[in-house]
Amino acid sequence: MLSSFAKRADIGSATPIPMHAILPKGLERFLAERTEAESRWLKAVGFGAKDGELVLVPNGEGGIGCVVMGLGAGRDPHALALCAERLPPGLYALGDVPDAFGGARAAYAWAIGTYTFDRYRSRRKSARKEDPRLVLPDAVDAEAVTRIAEGVFLARDLINTPSNDMGPAELEQAARSLAGAFGATVKVTEGEALLQANYPMIHAVGRASTRAPRLIDFTWGNEAHPKVTLVGKGVCFDTGGLDLKNASGMATMKKDMGGAACVLGIAHMIMAAQLPVRLRVMVPAVENSVSGSAYRPGDVLTSRKGLFVEIGNTDAEGRLVLADALTDADTENPELMVCMATLTGAARAATGMELPPFFTDDETLASDLMRLGMEVNDPVWRLPLWRSYESAVDSQIADINNAPDYPLAGAITAALFLNRFISQTQRWVHFDIPAWNDRPKPGRRKGAEANAARAIYAVIAARYPNP
Repeated sequence: MLSSFAKRADIGSATPIPMHAILPKGLERFLAERTEAESRWLKAVGFGAKDGELVLVPNGEGGIGCVVMGLGAGRDPHALALCAERLPPGLYALGDVPDAFGGARAAYAWAIGTYTFDRYRSRRKSARKEDPRLVLPDAVDAEAVTRIAEGVFLARDLINTPSNDMGPAELEQAARSLAGAFGATVKVTEGEALLQANYPMIHAVGRASTRAPRLIDFTWGNEAHPKVTLVGKGVCFDTGGLDLKNASGMATMKKDMGGAACVLGIAHMIMAAQLPVRLRVMVPAVENSVSGSAYRPGDVLTSRKGLFVEIGNTDAEGRLVLADALTDADTENPELMVCMATLTGAARAATGMELPPFFTDDETLASDLMRLGMEVNDPVWRLPLWRSYESAVDSQIADINNAPDYPLAGAITAALFLNRFISQTQRWVHFDIPAWNDRPKPGRRKGAEANAARAIYAVIAARYPNP
């Protein structure tokens, strides 16, 4: 259980500080129910239940009597993360909180409010040494909240780590560490061995870097259980290759392995929960660099599937490395295959940074993802695998082009490209995620984010529950 949580049975005679969260429409009622001193204080400081408003109400003995925060329009389900971010050390407990913000939702919001990434801060700049602790209601499954938060934190840490410390080898080590913690079996195919093992496009994209490309592949769970396969794009830095990005385009490219980070985070959630699945995780890990050995615009690559791929743009490298991994995964015909990648700017133009799109032909899976994503406050949005655009990914000289000469529907054509490498798996879904918060909010500082990880885990946990 996260150190920022406590259970009532563990705190003895200590009295936690009540923490209230108020919508403006409930303010009058709330003030009427407070003690006269508390009500006077809140009125004196002008508390109006505005979004992000946080007031510490004194108890008359030099301490904190209660905490009151405003929810504003109530649009942010993680608003209570602000309390974990700002409150001084101490024990706190939920008080008057709307149902939509309470219980397990409050616990998760509190958990993400404690997240910090301070690996590169000197000791004198480091965050506070002690976090406030939330005393959870008995009805909340603290272990479940913890393993989900830990999966999110794992993904955020990997994405936030700069590329000089998070190359293909370091990403492999992170996967090995995770696999080792749960007894998973790891196989890594590296460098020239990729050609011998028939992963030619993973090799082609990564061969220009001094940091060898590799396919990280681990399995966990009983072989008799339903097979669930997670495939994540692990481009540890993307220069764009010979179709070089400009400086602003490269500024956040440490996050181009966000798909890999998120599938590792989901894998943590699954294994920690001991879900009855046969889990396979595949991460093609490369650095898309520039050198004399870089693959070129106009080249034609042979894929693992045998399709010939014309290179329309070397900056569309993610779909190439994923294609070889997806081809391999597809041969096992898993019950569910999930692909995650920071793939296109078109996805961001369509739905922004907070609502990652996904693509699938499975109507039930799509419905479950939308519904459960909303239930766990990790919203996702379905975009179509619009078959009328299939011709856009065709090549004049090869089977398929990785960057078609068609300026529209870029997220859809990228998904259609990947879909060409799926022939057996019936339940396949592709997520085009930003893996990044561009606007800080409570519990979501600017930087890495595990987009869609909790929604995907919720679907898997609902389909394959523990007996």
